[in-house]
Amino acid sequence: MSLRLAEVTSANLGTALAIRVRPDQEHAVEPVAHSLAEAYVRPPGVAWPRLVLDGERPVGFLMAFLDIDWRGDGSVRRSGLWRLNIDAGEQGKGYGRFAVESVAAELRRRGCGELYVTWHPGADGPGGFYRRLGFRTTGETSGGQTVGVLGLA
Repeated sequence: MSLRLAEVTSANLGTALAIRVRPDQEHAVEPVAHSLAEAYVRPPGVAWPRLVLDGERPVGFLMAFLDIDWRGDGSVRRSGLWRLNIDAGEQGKGYGRFAVESVAAELRRRGCGELYVTWHPGADGPGGFYRRLGFRTTGETSGGQTVGVLGLA
């Protein structure tokens, strides 16, 4: 495997939009088109969308959030993984782990000490995946989703 992240550009937009999770996961994560639209309407530098590539083959999409006002009142700023979409036929091959580790490396490079993520709760959600990577729940919810945090020290 030759894994890397690539910026989403006009040249690879169609490739990014073609990433689809399994049908049984669609309720738990927004499609790539929704994520890219959200990135576009946020202030510059808040969203960090990237394609996950194995060589030149697209296998997933991620979007990090950078230094956001978590509570909307200026009291708490956080960075983390906003979206993770691994293509249906590519799951279970380590691409999700690579994506999370890549976001962690980028946040460390930016001086962050923690990586936050939210996930759809319940047996059909990705909570087990995130816990296996070392995330712990914070006891918070955001938009009905479980909030997890991973220390980056």
